[in-house]
Amino acid sequence: MRELSGKRVGVLLGGTSSEREVSIKSGKAVAQALRRRGYSVEEIDASGDLWHKLDRIDVACVVLHGKPGEDGTVQGLLELKGVPYTGPGVLGAACAMNKLVSKKILAYHGVRTPRFRVYRRDGVVLEGEDSLPEGLYPVVVKPVDEGSTIGVSVARSESELEDALRKAFELSSEVLVEEFIEGRELTVGVVGDRPLAVVEIRPKKGFYDYESKYTKGMTEYLVPAPIPEDVEALAKKWALVAHRALYQRGVSRSDFRLSLDGELYYLETNSIPGLTETSLLPKAAGHEGISFDELAELILMSAFEGGMEHEEGPA
Repeated sequence: MRELSGKRVGVLLGGTSSEREVSIKSGKAVAQALRRRGYSVEEIDASGDLWHKLDRIDVACVVLHGKPGEDGTVQGLLELKGVPYTGPGVLGAACAMNKLVSKKILAYHGVRTPRFRVYRRDGVVLEGEDSLPEGLYPVVVKPVDEGSTIGVSVARSESELEDALRKAFELSSEVLVEEFIEGRELTVGVVGDRPLAVVEIRPKKGFYDYESKYTKGMTEYLVPAPIPEDVEALAKKWALVAHRALYQRGVSRSDFRLSLDGELYYLETNSIPGLTETSLLPKAAGHEGISFDELAELILMSAFEGGMEHEEGPA
C-alpha cells in the first residue's frame, strides 16, 4: 500500500491485562500475516516503557485485548506520540469497553438489550429505565470493563449472586447484572462498514466462558448461523449501528442472544476482536472470502482512515 511504503509497522501485543496471553497469540498471528503481505513488522510487547518503544515504528497495529489497550489508554498515548494506529480512537475504545455505556448508547438508537442493574463497590446500585426486577434469576454477572468473559458468572440464586459479585469486584469497581436470556449465542463482525455473516456459537458445556472460547474443540461454530432471514437481517443491522454509534473503526464484533421466543438482544461490542485460530471474526471473514492475511491488511489500513482520532458517528 502506498501509505506504508518503507514504513515500520509495530504490532502492539501482550500488555498487562488479564487477556495478555490471548493478545500475544492474536498479535503474533497478525504480525506473521502482515509479513507475508510484504510489510516490515516488529512485534512490540505493550508493557514496561511503551512510550520509548514507539520511537522504533511509524504506524501501530493495536492487537491489545482488555485494559489498558482496549479502553482508550493506549490510544491516548499513541495520539500524544503522533503515531497513526489501527482500530477506534480514544472515545470509541472507551465507549465499547464499558458495557454500561455501550448499552445506554445502543438503547438510545433503538437496539434491544437485556434488563439490568449495576452494582458499585461503594454500595450504590444503579438501575436502567426498564430495570431488572429484584429476585429474578438466573442473571449474568459481569465486570463492567473486562473482556473475554473474564470474571463473568451465571447466578441462579441470591447466594450465587453474592459470590459472583465478589468475584467480579476483584476486577472492576462496577459490576453489571443482566437478565439471563435463555436461547442462542450469536455474533456479527463488521469490516470497514460491512457486516459479515452471522455466526452461531454453541459451547459444549453450556456457557461460553474463557475456556470455551480459547480451547480447541470446546465450542461449535456455525457460519452462517441457521436462523430466520429476518433475525439475520436485524443482527447485521444492529451490528452496524453499534459499529457506528460506538465510533468504531476498521473492524468490530458485536455479540447477541436470540431468545427462545425469537427476540434478539444486544450484549456488547468488541473493538479489538480476537484474532487467534479459534477467533470469531476470522471465521466470519473467511466465509465472506476474506483470507486471514487480507483481514490483517484491512485492519492495518484502518490507521489511515481519516487520520488520527478519526471518529465518525452513526449515519
